[in-house]
Amino acid sequence: MTGRERRTVIVRLANFITPSSGGLRTALDELGRGYLAAGHEPVLIVPGDTRSDERTEQGRVITLPGPVLPGSGGYRVLTGRRSLRHLLETLRPDRLEVSDRTTLRWTGQWARRARVPAVMVSHETADGVLRTWGVPAAAAGRTADRLNARSAHAYTRIVCTTQWAEREFLRIGARNVVRAPLGVDLRRCSPHRRSTVLRARHLHGRDVLLLLCSRLSVEKRPGRALETIAELRHRGVRAALVVAGDGPLRAGLENTARARRLPVEFLGHVRDRETLADLQAAADICLAPGPAETFGLSALEALACGTPVVASESSALPEVIGGAGLAAADTGEAFAAAVRELLGRPHDGRRAEARRRAELFGWDRSVAAFLAAHDVPDRGGIPGVRT
Repeated sequence: MTGRERRTVIVRLANFITPSSGGLRTALDELGRGYLAAGHEPVLIVPGDTRSDERTEQGRVITLPGPVLPGSGGYRVLTGRRSLRHLLETLRPDRLEVSDRTTLRWTGQWARRARVPAVMVSHETADGVLRTWGVPAAAAGRTADRLNARSAHAYTRIVCTTQWAEREFLRIGARNVVRAPLGVDLRRCSPHRRSTVLRARHLHGRDVLLLLCSRLSVEKRPGRALETIAELRHRGVRAALVVAGDGPLRAGLENTARARRLPVEFLGHVRDRETLADLQAAADICLAPGPAETFGLSALEALACGTPVVASESSALPEVIGGAGLAAADTGEAFAAAVRELLGRPHDGRRAEARRRAELFGWDRSVAAFLAAHDVPDRGGIPGVRT
């Protein structure tokens, strides 16, 4: 970088972050690291219980007080427009990146008035989320179209991580949509982490180890994993299920597993990424039942660890996992059938295919795609980005 070149200040806003957040927190962290490595200045603003401002490996992170969303299991949101507007004016961003489609949509209009190019990252589909909360499909589609039209008008660009996520914007004729996939840490997530000792610890004498890495909330449909293990048990498959995640549905799921005497182990939120990668490598199959997932980072991490995935056919994950797993209808019976089909494939072959698929999704490619969406150059070939 020459003395005349100014570091691009990329201010990022995100809602629905908790200490136990999974995919979104990982994506924010990795993209921030990548922006730094590419010679820019990322600033992340998130809600929390108190105000803070610190320098981290993903850049500057500012926390503003935000209330807990009732019934969400601890999710907080940024609601103080006046304080956030003042902070944005103080930071004077060159680019704005918003990972939220609810209380922060007004920032698109702010950016337009301030002449700051702004992108909204679509981490979930509006109609998909509405449907998982029980809104009829037709009404969900109409509501989503109205919300998406406003978002497409408010922001310079809409960033979608998959073609599946892109469809709801193309449906309304939006012309400012670009695609930028997320990525996976291919060094941390590796098939070499597979441990027979760890497998035995969780199998408890059974033969097949299933893993669910998910927030335990209604839109993720974690109950489908319990339906799957019950069906496999009925079919004579000696399988155990490990659940890595926490959320508002946990107590109910634990009660169900206990009442039905299902071989399910609830670990809660696994904060340490190394420990989580060990679990992902130890499993035989990873389950991804969320029907509204627009990418599925935990599923991609499982693939990188050599573990194939059974995913909801209603989500974007079939597009991500390709032939390294199977898509299933949204029933326990269908998921169990897909698990049995995958188990019927040669062990080494299915694990090698999972790893090959994941290698298409390094974070270096993701960072480059997001920078391109911002019309911001990569000044150094993204050195140091973990792939």
